[in-house]
This record gives sequence, C-alpha cells and structure tokens, in this order.
Amino acid sequence: MATRGMPTWPYTGTDPEELPQAERLLLDTARAWAAACNQGIATIPAMRRVLATESADAAAPIVDALLRALAQAGPLTIGCPLCPHLVGEEPPLLLIAALAQRGPRREAFACLLNRMPGKLGYDAMAAAIGLGCAFRQAGLLFGDPWRASATARRAC
Repeated sequence: MATRGMPTWPYTGTDPEELPQAERLLLDTARAWAAACNQGIATIPAMRRVLATESADAAAPIVDALLRALAQAGPLTIGCPLCPHLVGEEPPLLLIAALAQRGPRREAFACLLNRMPGKLGYDAMAAAIGLGCAFRQAGLLFGDPWRASATARRAC
C-alpha cells in the first residue's frame, strides 16, 4: 500500500463524537497522553483513567510505547482533550491501530514507515500490534478505516 499521494487519511475531518467506540477510546487516550506530557506528569496513570472506562486499562503501557515511538520520530501533534476535530497525527494513529488489529499489518507497517523509517518503525509496529491485541481482549474492535472514509466522503 502506498501512502504517498493519498488525498486524505481516513478519519480526517471526522468529528470525534462520531467515531466508533474503539477509535474514540484510542483518541481520548492519546489526548490524555499528550495533556499529561504537556503538564509534565506521568502519562500511564492519565491514560489508565481513560482506558478504565472500557476495562482496557492494561493497554496503557502499550499506547504509551506507541506514542513515545511516534514522538521520537519527530514532532507529534495531538489535540487537547476537548478539541472538536481530529488534528495532526490523530487520523494516521487511528488508521495504524485499525490496520494492525484487523489484519493487514503490512499496510499498518507501511503507514508507520511513512513517518519513521528503520528500527523506529519496527519498534512502533510491535506496539501497534500489542495495542490491537489489548483492545481486542477488552472487547474493543476497530472498524474498517477505508470503509469509514468512503462513508464520510459520500456524506459530503
């Protein structure tokens, strides 16, 4: 899957309130992580509070590892907890998580390599797979991101 030349990432322009349950939880968790980083407080407890709402608090260290890997590769833009739109790396994060959980892992890996070549991409892929597994164990399944973006385009 080529990620260059894509018109938009799936979920771009989506209202967070319209996201499916798993995607919304991951978004809220990533935003809690970013807020904790900005305040200089521990990220894992901040994420656990959000993840506990769906009994997925075991995923906190895995999400932390994925977000830290993404941040290590370059500036990471994640919205504040009340941001009304998806911003920066939020759409690719949702896409990567969905693809890693749903099975087309080579596509998830291609998305990661687009942002972070080499070993960082491999490390982030391990965290993305772990995230998919942890969410699945909590009963949270990501939707088909390509179908979601096609539905959004038709609605416009």
